[in-house]
Amino acid sequence: MTDPTFVLVHGSASNSFTWAPMQRELALRGHRSLAVDLPGHGFGAAFPVAYQAPQDLAALAAAPSAMAGIGHADNVAHVLDVVRRVREHGPVVLVGHSRGGLTLTGVGNAAPELVDRLVYISAWCCAADTPAGYQASAENASSALHHVAGLIAANPTELGALRFNWRTADPELLATLREAVLADGTDDEFHGFLNTLEPDESLDTGNELADAATWGRIPRTYVRLTADRSIPIALQDRFIADADVLTPDNRFDVRSLDVSHAGVLVRPGETAALLSALVKE
Repeated sequence: MTDPTFVLVHGSASNSFTWAPMQRELALRGHRSLAVDLPGHGFGAAFPVAYQAPQDLAALAAAPSAMAGIGHADNVAHVLDVVRRVREHGPVVLVGHSRGGLTLTGVGNAAPELVDRLVYISAWCCAADTPAGYQASAENASSALHHVAGLIAANPTELGALRFNWRTADPELLATLREAVLADGTDDEFHGFLNTLEPDESLDTGNELADAATWGRIPRTYVRLTADRSIPIALQDRFIADADVLTPDNRFDVRSLDVSHAGVLVRPGETAALLSALVKE
């Protein structure tokens, strides 16, 4: 049987570049991988001049966003096209991190025949409620992301997109953000990670729920990150439980790693070993 290709889907304000360490670790274990840039990301992202140093915060708030009008359906269509092309060369393991899980579910709903396994790494998996519903749930109440609203650099409604200032110099805000995404990392790792992020992200998460008849046929794994303070472990466990209720005959294969939200990207060796073991099994 042909070895599978890992297709890697990034999370919010991110891009394919953040998967480079993971791809290195997978390659060293003999695996093919392809990291996707969702529409408006990677070298397709816009970086307003006002975002550079020295920053002009008023101009940054007013600069148009290339993400305006790009939404969940565009992400799903883009990844479907990638997966169709990759599938010509053998099996596909579709991996999503964080908000990338929303795209995984959309692809699984639309074309289960193209995907041999779905892997959610502390990723959104909406089976019983919308993203907004899960966001407002009790299971998400402890998310440290509730305390970083100061990163928002423009009015989302006026801009038609979310805009973040990852280059803020506010020490309290940076400390809170580090606690949220990389509490188990060094200062240099945290600052390096921030410099891979993009200022703009789509407002539209969609309202798509997992479809038992299509998505529900695909073998799936959920990698719980027990040190994640962005997507609390309680919310990760609810994603798993709701999905298992939807398809009790095809439950999540659940694995756990004691790693932070961004730790899987910054130091991916343990996660790559887990992914490698999945396909060997």
